[in-house]
Amino acid sequence: MAVSFRKEALVLRIRSLHLTAPEQHQAIPDLALPAKVPQQAYRPAQSNVPNERPVRDRIKQLVKDHVTRGNLVPPMPMAELREHAAVVREAALLPEAYDEYIAVLINNESWRDTLAQVPYDRRLLLLPKCLRVEEHCPAPFDEFGLLCKECGLCSIQDFTAEADRLGYAVLVAEGSAIVRSMIETGKIDAIVGVSCLNVLEKSFPHMEAAAVPGVAIPLLQDDCINCTVDMDWVWDVIHLTSDDQTYRLDLDALKGEVQGWFTADALDALMGAPADPTAQIARDWMTRSGNRWRPYLATCVNVALECDGKTKEPGFPDDLKRLAVAIECFHKASLIHDDIEDGDQQRYGAPTLHAEHGDAVAINVGDFIVGEGYRLISELSDHISPETKVEMLRLAATGHVTLSRGQGRELVWARDPEPLSSKDVLKIFREKTAPAFDVALQLGALFADAGDEVHDALAEYSESIGIAYQIKDDLEDFTGNSDSHDLRDLRPSLLLAILGKRAKSDEERALVDSLWRKEARYDDVQDEVDDLLRERGVVDKASELKHAYEEQAIRALRFLENATLKGLLRRVVGKIFPRTLIEGYCSEFEARNAPGREAGASTPG
Repeated sequence: MAVSFRKEALVLRIRSLHLTAPEQHQAIPDLALPAKVPQQAYRPAQSNVPNERPVRDRIKQLVKDHVTRGNLVPPMPMAELREHAAVVREAALLPEAYDEYIAVLINNESWRDTLAQVPYDRRLLLLPKCLRVEEHCPAPFDEFGLLCKECGLCSIQDFTAEADRLGYAVLVAEGSAIVRSMIETGKIDAIVGVSCLNVLEKSFPHMEAAAVPGVAIPLLQDDCINCTVDMDWVWDVIHLTSDDQTYRLDLDALKGEVQGWFTADALDALMGAPADPTAQIARDWMTRSGNRWRPYLATCVNVALECDGKTKEPGFPDDLKRLAVAIECFHKASLIHDDIEDGDQQRYGAPTLHAEHGDAVAINVGDFIVGEGYRLISELSDHISPETKVEMLRLAATGHVTLSRGQGRELVWARDPEPLSSKDVLKIFREKTAPAFDVALQLGALFADAGDEVHDALAEYSESIGIAYQIKDDLEDFTGNSDSHDLRDLRPSLLLAILGKRAKSDEERALVDSLWRKEARYDDVQDEVDDLLRERGVVDKASELKHAYEEQAIRALRFLENATLKGLLRRVVGKIFPRTLIEGYCSEFEARNAPGREAGASTPG
C-alpha cells in the first residue's frame, strides 16, 4: 500500500512529541469525570416486537435475504408487505405477532438502495420526542416539534447534530400528519425515521402513495414512556449513501477477517515459522481465543480512512496484517505478565500460560512476544516511510511505559492495600487499559496517513473507551461473565470504591475497609456484599458511569471531518458495548406537547 506522508510535518510532530515526552511522564493530567448521562431501567419490548437483540438481528438478515432473493421492488402497500412478512415468519418459525415488525423491516430493505441514491439534503430525519429525558429536557416546542438545545442528556443531540452536518432536514416530532405534510412540500425525496409500529402503519400509505423512499427503525414499545430503539441501526441508516460505501461495510465480517489473521498458518505466513520452543509456545499463545479488539480497531481506522471518498473498501495488505498482529503481540504479552502478577490461574476458560508452563517460562515468552511486536513494525515494507515507522515505534513504547505505570500503581498498592476512591480506581483504569486502545487506534491512523485532528480525536476517544471497557469488566465480574473477579481477587474495584462511599453505617464501612485491606475474603462475605451492592445502587451507578464514558467517547468524534471514520468508530462503540438505546419519556397527549408549553412541565393532576 502506498502511503504519501507529508514528511516535514511528520518530522516536526515527532520532534514535538519527543520534547514533551519527559513532562508527560512526570505529570499525568488529572482525570476529568464525564458528564452524567441519565439512564432509566431496562424495559422489555412489547409483545409484537422480539425482545432479544439477537432475534431482531436474525430477522433483519432473513429479511435481507428474502428481499434479495425475491427482487422485491418498492413501493409496496401494507397488505403486500404483510404477505411477505408471513413468508419470512413462517420460514423462521416465529410468532405470528411479529408480522407487522417484519413488514417494516421488509419495507426498509426494499427501499435501501434507493435511499442510498438520495442526497442527504433531500432527506428528512424524523425522530420521536420520546427519546428525550422529559423531566430534565430544557427544549421547548413549536408547531413542528421539539427544538433541541443540545444539552447532552440524550441521543437526540447526537442524531440531530450529525444529520444537520450531513445536510438533512430534521424534525423531532411524531405522527403520520407530520409525514404527510413534509411529503406534500415537494422538498423531501426520502424519509429516515424512528417511530412506533402504530405510527409507521399509518404513515406507510402516504409514503407508498407518493413513492417516497422511507426507512424507519421501529421503537421497541409504543406507549411513549421510556421508549427504546436499536441505536446502531439508526446510525447506519442516517449515513447510508451510494457515494460512500464504507458505511455499508459489515463490521462483523471485518471482525471475522481480522480473526482470520491469527490462525497458526496465517501467523506463520506473516511472522515466519517458529524456530525454537520459546517461539512455538508464543505462537500457540497468540492463536488462543480472544476478542482481538485492538487489532480490529486499528484495522477499522485504516479501512475507514482508506475508504473515504471511494466506492469500495480497500484490500488488506500484508503490512496492515503485520501491524495488527504486532498490536495483538503487545496485548497478549501484557496478559501473560498481568496473570503472573495478579496470580490468575484461568484465561479464556483454560489455564493461564504460567499455570501451564511455570512463571519463568511464561515471563520469558511474554518478553519474546513484546520483541516480536516491535520486530513486525520495524520490518514493515518500504511503502511505509522511515519517519512513520519511527513514530509507530515511539507510540508503542509510550503505550508500554504508561501501561507499566498503571500496573505498577496497582502492584505497589497491593503491598500495603488501603481503601481507594472511585477516582483513584478510574485513574488506574486509565493507565492500565486506555493506552492499549490508544496505541491500536493511533497506529491504524498512522498507517493511513491521518492528520493531527484525527490523532487528537482518537486520543480522547480511546481514553473514554478504555475506561468504559474496564468498568464493563468490573460489572462482568459481578455477573459472573468474566475469567477474573476483582472483588474475589482483592484488586482495585470500582464497585467496592462506590460501595465505600455509599455505606450507611459503621458496620458497612468496616466491611468494605476489611475487603480493601485484604483482612476479609470476598467468598466468606459474598452474600452480604452482593446484597449491599444492590441495595446501595452500586451496580446501577457503575453502569451509569460506563454509559457516561461511552457517550464521552462518542462526543470525542463530533468534530471529525472524515465522515467515514466517524461513522465506523461510532458503530464500533455499539459493537464493544452492545445495548439498546434507553433515553427517556415522551407523551402523545397534545395538551402536554402543545406549542408554547413550558419545557419539562407536566399537566396538572
